[in-house]
Amino acid sequence: MRFLLRITFWLGLVLVLLPRDKTPESEKLPQIGAADAVQAATAAVSDVTQFCKRQPAACEVGGQAATIIGQRAQDGAKKLYQIINDKKEQLEKTDKNDKKAPDHTGSIALAGEGDMAASETLRDTLSQDDLALEWRGPTAAN
Repeated sequence: MRFLLRITFWLGLVLVLLPRDKTPESEKLPQIGAADAVQAATAAVSDVTQFCKRQPAACEVGGQAATIIGQRAQDGAKKLYQIINDKKEQLEKTDKNDKKAPDHTGSIALAGEGDMAASETLRDTLSQDDLALEWRGPTAAN
């Protein structure tokens, strides 16, 4: 609880101290210096820390509520972690059970696959009739 109050304080302080653009509306606002803002923030934090002394019943109920909310957040995080792990295990099982087909068709041997004799037989695929024809280059278009 104190952590949230401190974060709120420091975030508010940073937002107050950020430089702003001058606009006609900002000229109408009261001008407060950084030292005045820090002093007011310190007084507010001091007042909040004394709240439990002034209102012990409200502070006790707030503490119990914070405990319950924290426990629920912890239970929710455990549940989410369990769901993620279950999904991960299911994906791993399906990856092991489903052997993927290779990404190539096998018409071209990959490096290291097959032997040299198989690749030599695939090179000369033209028939004797194909080899007997005379080659003619492209004709020039006029």
